[in-house]
Amino acid sequence: RSWLATLLVSCLKAYTSNASKPNILLMMADDLGLGDVGCYGNHTLRTPNIDQLAKDGMKFTQHIAAASLCTPSRAAFLTGRYPIRSGMASPTSQRVILWNGGSGGLPPNETTFARILQQQGYTTALIGKWHQGVNCEFHGDHCHHPLNHGFDYFYGMPATLVNECQGTENPQISPSLKAKYWLYSKTIALAVLTLVIGKLSNLLSVKWKAIICFALCGFVFFISWYSCYGFVKYWNCILMRNYDITEQPMKLERTASNVLKEAVSFIKRNKHGPFLLFVSFLHVHTPLVTTERFLGKSRHGLYGDNVEEMDWMVGRILDAVDKEGLTNNTFTYFTSDHGGSLEAQNHNVQLGGWNGIYKGGKGMGGWEGGIRVPGIIRWPGVLTADTVIDEPTSLMDIYPTVAHLAGGIMPQDRVVDGRNLMPLLQGTVQHSEHEFMFHYCGVYLHAVRWHQKDSGALWKAHFTTPIFQPEGAGACYRSGMCHCFGEDVTHHDPPLLFDLSRDPSESKPLSPSTEPLFDTVISRIERAVEEHRQTLTPVPQQLSGYNNVWKPWLQPCCGTFPFCWCDKEGDSD
Repeated sequence: RSWLATLLVSCLKAYTSNASKPNILLMMADDLGLGDVGCYGNHTLRTPNIDQLAKDGMKFTQHIAAASLCTPSRAAFLTGRYPIRSGMASPTSQRVILWNGGSGGLPPNETTFARILQQQGYTTALIGKWHQGVNCEFHGDHCHHPLNHGFDYFYGMPATLVNECQGTENPQISPSLKAKYWLYSKTIALAVLTLVIGKLSNLLSVKWKAIICFALCGFVFFISWYSCYGFVKYWNCILMRNYDITEQPMKLERTASNVLKEAVSFIKRNKHGPFLLFVSFLHVHTPLVTTERFLGKSRHGLYGDNVEEMDWMVGRILDAVDKEGLTNNTFTYFTSDHGGSLEAQNHNVQLGGWNGIYKGGKGMGGWEGGIRVPGIIRWPGVLTADTVIDEPTSLMDIYPTVAHLAGGIMPQDRVVDGRNLMPLLQGTVQHSEHEFMFHYCGVYLHAVRWHQKDSGALWKAHFTTPIFQPEGAGACYRSGMCHCFGEDVTHHDPPLLFDLSRDPSESKPLSPSTEPLFDTVISRIERAVEEHRQTLTPVPQQLSGYNNVWKPWLQPCCGTFPFCWCDKEGDSD
């Protein structure tokens, strides 16, 4: 009897503890511009559900992504750390994970907020886009997979949408990458041929094992080059449920309904909570797959249709929460991973988002348009409704915030850059804990903002900016995306300085003659940069050239490679 009583008491304690913990619902759009949402000033696109979420909750006006591209931004969101700390910031021109068959991804030693909440008794799920890698060393090791990072359930796309998922028009696996793979293939083939001739003629003392290794490397680059032509749809455009591939290639026309169905089903199954549900929308990334119900209904073409469909999905998910009576016990958050893509076009038809008054967009390390994103939090009865917060906040802040709400403990053996938002949300403090924010483009520090709390000034210094093409165009239309280094950027000495509190569009750079505090501000920011760099430690580069090349032995395959195709979703209908 004593052991039974002890068991009942422990179960009661666990139930009471879990009952006091809120459910966590996180929703993230893909490539949504700040200016695309009604509550952020758009008067032509219809986003009633997101707008109502803001009215029922709190809206951030200075919500900042840690990177202006998908992979690094999402890595920072999941870990609360700048992507350079985890090796998810690229030293090359390829700044996102390109292939499901690559070896790079979110390192297994990183602790996501999902892992912390899982340890606190939460049932955790990711539905939608991952884009943080799959395998490390062999097919099926799943070292980067969501289930290896604290999620109990995963349904969605391990990579990201690209135009090749729909067809061959306007390919997004860049031509420069194809050319690079072809150059490497030819160079290695020539080297192997030279070694073979030297070996056979006894002119070179080289082992056959070394020659075979060179030949295998060349074969990998050749296959990667070959895969860029028509195979992207089969290698990257797949859907998974947990570790199993359900569609290869994915059927785009039903993906949105499947994602929505999975999200609603998870809420129903776990209504007794507590749960963490991260809905990572495939919207509004090109190729802007939109169901017939929304096609042609917006005033902004296919992109507008896609935005309005996503807003409808947000509404249906919130309806599911309300229907199960969970609204008052659910911490709900909505954002975008970074700003809208200005260069996304098709024959001069704009396929990317609008970033409002802010300069620049997706892929640009420092300009506000690439990193300032929507940020909305709702928790009825706990947070004051219809409130606007103008303090600087970060996507990385969600990590310590939800860890705090779950009663979890953050890792003590590493730097966490996010800050718990609850004191700011509940009004116990008036200012954000962020004094400095560092804006990277890959591994290159492009800009720094300084929130000078005593004066209210918000300084932003740009050390490096992209060179727009054509000049004055406001984006990099010729290259398709702005670069981080080399001859495509301008280095500023002294840095370009703006006061965002007076000039949020970054249109009027200050100078010593126009700003008496110019030298003082620059000196303080440069000192902060040095202090920040002292906190960085060397880590393996997950987006290195080797890690980001396609490897046949790592390719997720529904069948026997290379015959990879299946439709288990269709089989279950």
